[in-house]
Amino acid sequence: MPKRILQGTVVSDKNEKTVVVKVERRFTHPVMKKTVRMSKKYKAHDENNAHKVGDTVFIQESAPISKDKRWVVVSSDQA
Repeated sequence: MPKRILQGTVVSDKNEKTVVVKVERRFTHPVMKKTVRMSKKYKAHDENNAHKVGDTVFIQESAPISKDKRWVVVSSDQA
């Protein structure tokens, strides 16, 4: 099974080798037929502390790295 890759924005880089990434998803509500935006925060491993708040990054799921880190930053999108 392939590993999921998500795109999000770094909202915190205060931890050592860790960034918090906010991933937003959009979908149509089944009853109201209105577009709904929901977001979720993931802690991701950033080995070189290379990413700062506001950066757009891609994260990929991985084996557990710590208690609540299960994602790794694979690349950043500077567009």
